[in-house]
Amino acid sequence: MSDPQRREFLAAAGIASLAALGSATPAAGGDPSFMNNVPDPTLSAKDLPTFKFALEKSDGKVIGNSYGKEATVTQLPISKGIAGVSMRLEPGAMRELHWHATAAEWAFVLEGRVRTTVVDPSGLAETNDFDPGDVWYFPRGHGHMLQCLGDKPCHFILIFDNGYFSEFGTFSITDWVGHTPPALLAKNFGLPEAAFATFPKEEVYFARGNLPPAEPSVPLQGWKLPPETHKYRLLAQPPHATYRGGREWRVDSSRFPIAKTITGVVLDLDPGALRTLHWHPNADEWQYYISGQGRMTVVATGNRARTLDFQAGDVGYVEKTLLHYIENTGETDLVFLEMFKSSHYQDLSLSEWLAHTPPELVMAHLRIEKATLAAIPKNEFVVMPD
Repeated sequence: MSDPQRREFLAAAGIASLAALGSATPAAGGDPSFMNNVPDPTLSAKDLPTFKFALEKSDGKVIGNSYGKEATVTQLPISKGIAGVSMRLEPGAMRELHWHATAAEWAFVLEGRVRTTVVDPSGLAETNDFDPGDVWYFPRGHGHMLQCLGDKPCHFILIFDNGYFSEFGTFSITDWVGHTPPALLAKNFGLPEAAFATFPKEEVYFARGNLPPAEPSVPLQGWKLPPETHKYRLLAQPPHATYRGGREWRVDSSRFPIAKTITGVVLDLDPGALRTLHWHPNADEWQYYISGQGRMTVVATGNRARTLDFQAGDVGYVEKTLLHYIENTGETDLVFLEMFKSSHYQDLSLSEWLAHTPPELVMAHLRIEKATLAAIPKNEFVVMPD
């Protein structure tokens, strides 16, 4: 092939490649980042979709006095990045040994005490006891168990870094062995088939047993601890920040190294206080309202906005980059979780943006006088009092 022919061939191949790229769509599960200007169908309608789900009022899975209630894209279609579960265990109950194939698990204890055991692919394992305000994190695929500790029920919120994940579609040990012939179980464990006669034949989900001992029992292999703990005592730490009008606790991978995909915040707003106008550039925000009542407004492009009221037990969701704010509309503190599918926290406030923009531009945009601009806070204020 001569040089002119070679140049013509390469040019034609390049044009064909560009044309194919322009018409391509990402394969299922592929990287759609080059399509970031294609509107999200859930946000492209004339009106913003709902960003609220009454989690604690939903039915869920109830067995005895234990339950699991979930908020996924099925219940809240906008919540594609994060799914959440409210779980309550009665004394003696356990969320049986299981693992998650498609999501990591982050949890916050609301009430009671919980004992967990988790094992990683290296055969290292950790058992921890959790009190209200504590957090755990289990990477995707790591086997684990959750157990009510003590003679009072426990209640915790589970967060998964995949909005399509369902808590009721996990890999459970009873489901696994129930689908394995006894002869194969006998061969696998080197025991007679009769040893498996009492094994469950289907998924148990919530297992039952005696109240656990005060101190965890030593496993058959002894203690082989992983290099990074799965436990973080969030509310036992001093607040990340204290404001006139509220307090904030925050944990990301810099404080809790194993939690590489989820960042958590607990925000406590005084009556009448405002979580100021802001947005998050790097991650969607999933919320669980622990106590009190509040009001959130979300503003999107195209001159669209929506305001909804929230109370304890509700879930809220805000897609990344959408402007929003939250006001405590009750007479008691408004306390809620803010969860982000990211190893670190990012936000930009409206007041901070204005303070970093040349004054004449701000005055021209907002049609305000210099004295008004001068009164706007120069630094970021996460919370403003009533």
